[in-house]
Amino acid sequence: MIYTHQINGLSLRTGDIICTMNGKPEILPGEFWRLVGRLVPGDVDHVVIYLGPGGRCIEAGALGVITFNMHNGEWDADHTMPERGHLVDTFYGVAYPLEGRGLSIEMEKQIRGDVAAFCLAQVGKPYNLNFLNSDTDDAFYCSQLVYRAYLRCGINLNTGLAMESLPGTNWIIYPQEIWSGCIHRMAKAGFQDDMASISKPI
Repeated sequence: MIYTHQINGLSLRTGDIICTMNGKPEILPGEFWRLVGRLVPGDVDHVVIYLGPGGRCIEAGALGVITFNMHNGEWDADHTMPERGHLVDTFYGVAYPLEGRGLSIEMEKQIRGDVAAFCLAQVGKPYNLNFLNSDTDDAFYCSQLVYRAYLRCGINLNTGLAMESLPGTNWIIYPQEIWSGCIHRMAKAGFQDDMASISKPI
């Protein structure tokens, strides 16, 4: 089943990617996650796959691969801290991996269903601390889960982004790559229903 939803005014369908920045300045745990986010290239620090129905999502975080719910159409990390391993993040925007690829309605529907089924089959697997090993299905970090789910459907979201002067880091799948490599929409300050940025897939 393919579901539709909105979070912070942006439309979502099963398989679309919610992109966030670590941290939330108003609370102390948020400051910790903001500092962690500085280690990751780009503005996007974390990615979450929308599943549906409602605000049901899946992510690979400190607790491994888990599902959780965002309620009332708003990204409210304060209320999901316990179930997400005390992760605190701020909504950044939504990446749409299937937009602009000229897919038929039926093919798009099939890919969305396959992505959701693959991700759900990984629930309970541990967090992958070996970021260079993005080709394993034994453990996952956030953007690796997205990458693996779409790669098996013939869509490669690894753009080759690397940390400067660190050989081999192009094997890491960065959250920023998911954002930059897809058509995406970002809500402006105040999370109004407004399109601030669109970019075509690489």
